[in-house]
This record gives sequence, structure tokens and C-alpha cells, in this order.
Amino acid sequence: MTEVLAVAAITVLAVISPGADFAMVVRSSYLYGRTAGLLAAVGIAAGVCVHVAYTMLGVGLLIAETPELFTAIKLVGAAYLIWIGVQTFLTRTRLEVDLTEEKTRGSALRTGFLTNVLNPKTTLFVVSTYTQVVDASTPLAQQLGYGGFMSFAHWAWFSAAALFFSSDRLRARMLAAQRVLNRAIGSLLVTLGVLLALAPSGH
Repeated sequence: MTEVLAVAAITVLAVISPGADFAMVVRSSYLYGRTAGLLAAVGIAAGVCVHVAYTMLGVGLLIAETPELFTAIKLVGAAYLIWIGVQTFLTRTRLEVDLTEEKTRGSALRTGFLTNVLNPKTTLFVVSTYTQVVDASTPLAQQLGYGGFMSFAHWAWFSAAALFFSSDRLRARMLAAQRVLNRAIGSLLVTLGVLLALAPSGH
């Protein structure tokens, strides 16, 4: 029972701590609407499943114990955040996207997925939870349950954020100040990317 509570507490704290996932959901929600925000949340939850899968297969331990591999993942993730941030910052026109188009739906889902799956913060969260908190003798079904909870918690939190930031009244106000918000969110994503790239790889 103590293990269950520990995993739950760590997961909740990891989910609600602000970071790239949250910034990306806000970006998708106010620029492209509710569907995009919700799809980004689904993508983030799917990314968590990838982290859980490779951790349970033992690859997570390899990443944790191989500084060069971890650094490579960190730099790819940082480059992705900087790229999205620069794109957002430089956007000058009002964006109106028809989410009935399959391409747009796929883009929102892919953005959420890549933001999470390339995020070393999530890598460390999942790997450390399974190696430091979850006992090796814990039944496989229970370990899978932990992974399911981690993914669900991310989906629930970021779906709630998407619903909030895509509400008609709030979104109208945000779109009215779109240029300022684009620069603010773009700057935040670039800053997160730079800090990630410059952060020590020791872990």
C-alpha cells in the first residue's frame, strides 16, 4: 500500500509541475481550439506509455546509466522545443484552423506526443519511479497498472487544461492578444529548450 501511495503522489506532483507539456497544451488550445488541445493531451498520455514501456523492458536503466545516450535524447528534445518556440514566436497572422481536416488533427496529436516522448523530465520521472520506488518483486500486472495510472493522470490533467484554455470567452480574449501571447509562449518554449540543453547531464 505504501508503494501505491508513493507512486500516486510522485505521479501527481510530476504531472502538475509546469513545463513543456503544459506550454504546448496551452498553445494548441488557444490557437487551434478545444479539439487540438484535447488531442495534444492524448499525445502526451501516449508519450508516457512509451516511457513506461522502455523502462519496463530495461531500456530505461540503460538510458539512466549511459550519460551519452541520455545527453543525446536531451539535446533532441531541446532542439524540438526551440524549433516549436521559434515558430510560435514568429507567427504574425491570426491562426484559424479547421480541425475537420485529418492533417490538422494528426499534427496536434503528434505535437503532444513528441513534446512528451522527447522530454528528459518525463524520462527521469518514469525511470526513477520504477527503479527507486517500485519493488522488483511487485507483480507485473501491478507495474503495468502504475504505468496506466501515470498515462491516465497526464491525460486527465492536460485535458482539463485544454478545456479551460479553449473555453470560448477565455480563448476570445487570448486570440485578441495573439501576437503578444505567441511571443510569450514562444519565448517560454525556447527558454525551456535552452535550459534543457544547458542542464548538466548527471542524474
